[in-house]
Amino acid sequence: MRIGETHAPQGTSIAVEGLTQRFGGNTVLDRIDLRLAPGQVLALLGPSGCGKTTLLKLLAGLTPVAPGHGRIRFGETLVAGDGQFVPPEQRGLGMVFQDYALWPHMTVGRNVAFALEMRGVPRSERAERVAGALEIVGLKGYAERQPSSLSGGQQQRVALARAIVAKPQVLLFDEPLSNLDRELRESLCHEMGLLLRAMGTTAVYVTHDQEEAFALADSVAVMHGGRIQQLSSPEQLMQAPASALVADFLKLGNVLHADDIPPAWRVAAQALARDDRHQHLFIPQGALQLGTDMRAAMRAQVVAQRWRHGRFITQVKTGAGCKGLSFTTAQRLGADAIVDLALDWPALRWLPQAA
Repeated sequence: MRIGETHAPQGTSIAVEGLTQRFGGNTVLDRIDLRLAPGQVLALLGPSGCGKTTLLKLLAGLTPVAPGHGRIRFGETLVAGDGQFVPPEQRGLGMVFQDYALWPHMTVGRNVAFALEMRGVPRSERAERVAGALEIVGLKGYAERQPSSLSGGQQQRVALARAIVAKPQVLLFDEPLSNLDRELRESLCHEMGLLLRAMGTTAVYVTHDQEEAFALADSVAVMHGGRIQQLSSPEQLMQAPASALVADFLKLGNVLHADDIPPAWRVAAQALARDDRHQHLFIPQGALQLGTDMRAAMRAQVVAQRWRHGRFITQVKTGAGCKGLSFTTAQRLGADAIVDLALDWPALRWLPQAA
């Protein structure tokens, strides 16, 4: 199989129903519901402590589901919940970890073959499948090398080959690229996305990196406080965040509480459709820019600028004391410069704090 080819899904569906996990008095996961179609790639995205790794461990069977705390199904099989527990080695899983988890005393080939040995695959078949898996991840001819002789990126490729060699129905990734430098992360992220779609394996990918999640996944679950705040395609998340919390975490623009809106904008802001739950004004990227608008003319003072992706991200404060407003511009502006700001009012929306 060449990376880039697309084959019929070989993965299984996943259904999570009412999944709750508590450690002592701390609720780490709170009534999680989600469904994945066969071959779908889901990213669990959120800050440290949001529950994404705990959810991954429950899917893997590394942490049991407490009685009465939800169910997990792989296809038609109940793998956890209602007194049922299928151990990890019987769930048809492949796993890729942040720290590679390679055995240093084994060659690359033996590391990859280990999953096949555990499944009782005949020795005569192992060598061919190991060679095929290594070729897929770009390590043809590396079977006799020692892990210690490889770079970090190459070691992660070995870990990926080990995860796919047994042709799992589900692949689970726990921040696999976080130990690599940015350029290598971007390269491997692209290759892994192509590989997952070529294999058609159902995958769940844990990350705190928005760019990774959006590049790899068909759908993204933004998590916070043990709950899924929004589960949507990357495009839908960008275009229609469901809450102020999601918009702020994804850095989609400015989010202002109703009490913090500058006086020059309040009349126009109140005219936008809202209900009692919607207490945050969302100003998408691009809706705030240099210029003038007679309906909402406002002057601001530049606090700082930083360069990113070919534009200056510019932070300003207003005379009304509203701090933290930012916009992007191609212009370099001096510190403390006074600028006029204009708003694209039709692009603005009121949002609730959380979904």
